[in-house]
Amino acid sequence: MTTTDQQAVIDSEAFQVTRSVLIRAPREKVWAALTRDDLVAQWFGQRASLPDLRVGGEGSVGFDGHGDFAIRIEEYDEPTTFAFTWSDVAGEPLRPDGSTLVRFTLEADGAATVLRVVESGFEHLGDPVASMESNRGGWTSELDELAAFLDAQPAS
Repeated sequence: MTTTDQQAVIDSEAFQVTRSVLIRAPREKVWAALTRDDLVAQWFGQRASLPDLRVGGEGSVGFDGHGDFAIRIEEYDEPTTFAFTWSDVAGEPLRPDGSTLVRFTLEADGAATVLRVVESGFEHLGDPVASMESNRGGWTSELDELAAFLDAQPAS
């Protein structure tokens, strides 16, 4: 895996966390790893439930030691754009003052994929600076896990 950005970056003025990575896998495999709950659970937390893959569909992702976070799909344009709103607090329902928007874009680059994540909406949270810092570290490690997971998959 080659990273385009070494780690996720905070934009304090826009209240966003962003990261781009080049993943040595075709866009269809990266898309599946973002949207199939059995694959999501291999790199993003330990549990995922995405039973309704459409705009407005709801589900959750779970992290051992942190709990399960509610999500709602906001954009679903296979295989280029996937976005969801997720709760900032485990076990809490989605609320405008307690959730952020995560948007993935996938761009083919030969046999590889450039994956970009932008998480926004931190200005609505209780402690935007701490939340952005926490999620900056999270997207750095989680996208590294995604790339490693996909690197380990057999070529098709």
